[in-house]
Amino acid sequence: MTFIDFCSGIGGGRLGLESCGFKCLGFSEIDKQAIKTYKAFFDTSNELELGDLTKVNPQILPNFDLLISGFPCQSFSIVGKRDGLDNKEKGQIIFYLAEILKIKKPSFFILENVKGLLSHSKGKTLNEILKLLESCGYQVFYKLLNSLDFSLAQTRERVYFVGIRKDKKHNFYFSKKETKRALKEFLTPKKENVFKKDSQSYQTFLRFLENKYNKDKFDLMQILKKNFLVLDTRQSDLRLYENKIPTLRRDRQGLFYVFNGELYRLSGLEALKLQGFEKVKKIELKIQNLSQNDILRQCGNAMSVNVVESVVKDLLYASMDIGA
Repeated sequence: MTFIDFCSGIGGGRLGLESCGFKCLGFSEIDKQAIKTYKAFFDTSNELELGDLTKVNPQILPNFDLLISGFPCQSFSIVGKRDGLDNKEKGQIIFYLAEILKIKKPSFFILENVKGLLSHSKGKTLNEILKLLESCGYQVFYKLLNSLDFSLAQTRERVYFVGIRKDKKHNFYFSKKETKRALKEFLTPKKENVFKKDSQSYQTFLRFLENKYNKDKFDLMQILKKNFLVLDTRQSDLRLYENKIPTLRRDRQGLFYVFNGELYRLSGLEALKLQGFEKVKKIELKIQNLSQNDILRQCGNAMSVNVVESVVKDLLYASMDIGA
């Protein structure tokens, strides 16, 4: 079974598909640093590197069985401007994907987007997207899934769309998972990631604890006694999480956790593990020359590998004659 990885990011969707026996024919991505990470994880030497999706001519693509894409979500997210399909740069990527579906007619597709898509414009945007995908000749199924329920200690709600070409006439169901793993399994505290108390950043953090939102609400000495307690400093107010990490986001890197009385910054490797990339062989070696900040940013945009793998298994179960 073959697929093409559109808006690939660093390959979370690809890794989920490959773990189920699918073969990648090519990928499309415009972020140069994400491409660098993608190529560190996967051998792309015999694959099509398609670049900008909006410039891809569907007619020249090889035949393939499945299209996967985490189409850009900023325009639908509750942390964005929520301008949806009116955002010509990002919101309308879905139309380019639809054009490929119409012309190449792969048997299946898997698309991913943010939870905010479900409520955007009071559901009108979701209905537009469903109608568009159905007009391409597909039965469309969708469900909000949380990475936390798929053996990943990260709260990450994303809506997944599964398309099955109408002539296949398969019934599809998202299986219920709710499989948990302890956060400490994903964290590897290292000295280089300690939040040093003599740093200027730490002094800024102490002042943050004394602002009008946090003053008298937290006892740092007590916080530092609880191993693997997570601190999220992205807002004006401090947020604490036990046994899970809040949603990794492209522009959020103010995440810390406690270990042996010290605060540790979340590392790129830990973020990758929380997205399911521990399935990449020798991953620590492959990222040693990559920027930690780039990896953290890229993890915020990535698909959760375990969730994709589960969706693909559901698809395979629904269509045992998937190659027909």
